[in-house]
Amino acid sequence: MIEEVQKALEFIRPALQADGGDVQLVGVTEEGVVQVKLTGACGHCPMSTMTLKMGIERTLKEKVPGVKEVVQV
Repeated sequence: MIEEVQKALEFIRPALQADGGDVQLVGVTEEGVVQVKLTGACGHCPMSTMTLKMGIERTLKEKVPGVKEVVQV
């Protein structure tokens, strides 16, 4: 599943980078929880929670079967 998550993050990454941010994959648990770190402008943006849940999590759930949640670490 980790390779599929990486591919999906590559799909999302250009939109984050356009705003001066990025996302790094930290890990994927057996329960389907994807752990990411938002960096750059996304790391301290007040809208980062919305980006995480409505952007990254929604996209990963659509593209990768088995993803249950995305959390920032």
